Amino acid sequence: HVQLVESGGGLVQAGGSLRLSCVGSGTTFSSLGMGWFRQVPVKAREFVAALNWGGDSTYYGGAVKGRFTISRNNALSTMYLQMNSLTPEDTAMYFCAASLALDYGSAGSVAEYDFWGQGTQVTVSS
Repeated sequence: HVQLVESGGGLVQAGGSLRLSCVGSGTTFSSLGMGWFRQVPVKAREFVAALNWGGDSTYYGGAVKGRFTISRNNALSTMYLQMNSLTPEDTAMYFCAASLALDYGSAGSVAEYDFWGQGTQVTVSS
């Protein structure tokens, strides 16, 4: 069983930056496809970004492309999400997700992921 723990959320002003981290345990981290999603109340979970096991192939949701950067350090079993130029529309709970066999053509689908963290809240004030 894979455990994922997110951190790094908080309150930031519009235009600011935050870096989220996701630490994985319970399996060989480098074997996992990984992703970030976000969710606000009463809305479906939204795809933010994903990357392959080596971190050299990345995928982004349209709302964050050009502002957010996903990366990973397999030696530290950690994935990151660098978020720049934040806007109030980025306010959400951010979730880390892991897949045992990610189909990168469907990386934006919640159904592709086998394990989820508990989430970290990001709030962007105007």
